[in-house]
Amino acid sequence: MNPQFETMPVSIFEEMSLAAARHGAINLGQGFPDFGWPEALLDEAARLIREGSNQYPPSRGLPALRDSLSAFYASRQSLALDPGQFVVTSGATEAIAAALFAALQPGDAALIIAPAYDAYAPLIRRAGGVVQEVVLRPPHWSLDRNLLEAAITPQTRILIINNPHNPTGRVLSAAELDAIVATARAHDLLILSDEVWEEVLAPGTTFTSLAGLAPERVIKVGSAGKIFSLTGWKVGWAAAPHGMADVIARAHQYLTFATPPHLQAAVASALAHPEWLDAPSEGFARARQHLASGLEAAGYALLPGEGTYFQCVDLKASGIDLDDRAFAALAVEQAGVAVIPLSPFTERDPERGLVRLCFAKKDETIDAAIAAMARARELARSA
Repeated sequence: MNPQFETMPVSIFEEMSLAAARHGAINLGQGFPDFGWPEALLDEAARLIREGSNQYPPSRGLPALRDSLSAFYASRQSLALDPGQFVVTSGATEAIAAALFAALQPGDAALIIAPAYDAYAPLIRRAGGVVQEVVLRPPHWSLDRNLLEAAITPQTRILIINNPHNPTGRVLSAAELDAIVATARAHDLLILSDEVWEEVLAPGTTFTSLAGLAPERVIKVGSAGKIFSLTGWKVGWAAAPHGMADVIARAHQYLTFATPPHLQAAVASALAHPEWLDAPSEGFARARQHLASGLEAAGYALLPGEGTYFQCVDLKASGIDLDDRAFAALAVEQAGVAVIPLSPFTERDPERGLVRLCFAKKDETIDAAIAAMARARELARSA
């Protein structure tokens, strides 16, 4: 086998979802909701399958969707992004891939903030790049400029920032965002800002896009799947300065070329209805509290989080001596619940006592998961 394939392991999400299916377990591992989408959006997509186009759309994205994205971000985040700065992709991960293929030459380095979404490192390497890593530590996962500066080399070309942050649930502070921008400007670096969780926030949390702080160097990535709780639609986008957007568009045409036109058109319509996001937001807030309260009652120690669908658990503080992978295996195989260990999200000296659970589920799913997690803790403590 080509040794390069060894750098492309099976995703931890695929691994745990397959284990959940094999053992008939509740899947709180992979981050997809079972509620929260606007029914009117489904009706519109169904209509468009019959009445709209089902042929190749423009590779860069339907003009209607790029217009809607420009208006949506102007309204929600006060961003001055014109339609020509957007490239529509088949999911946000494809947008990340296209951006990396556009930005990196062989031997260039990309700096990621770990724990990091597990697609970043393999995609950097597929682009011929070198992975550099800044490792954050619990419980606060704080990022400061000294950490960034220590990791940068003359080969560094791009910083990859995920905010709100998966898997920890952090939303970066103003001071952290300022440190990122100052570092990028000092070293003339691009910033790839993965902001797919921008609309999935805990009550009282505010989000600031890096695209508004350093528009000359930020590639902003977004996802209709996350915004509208329809992860299987795989409609994403990148927004970048015009010259970079053109290069990303050229990379995208050799990946998926285009994204289903009826889904693009439906998302374009939905973005004009931001009120459709209110009910899901309230539902996710209730689900977040429901899972957190149940886990705490079962004896688990939780880490704070302000965004995403995810809640992190500290196993050692919960009285469990197993590492994250051993606990995840026990939980899915013996207790009937799938969780995600955090160690696969860090390449260098990972934390091995934390797991991540998805709370974007209906009440009955959360109730069953809490009961299964209680069983898992009992089994782990007696192991």
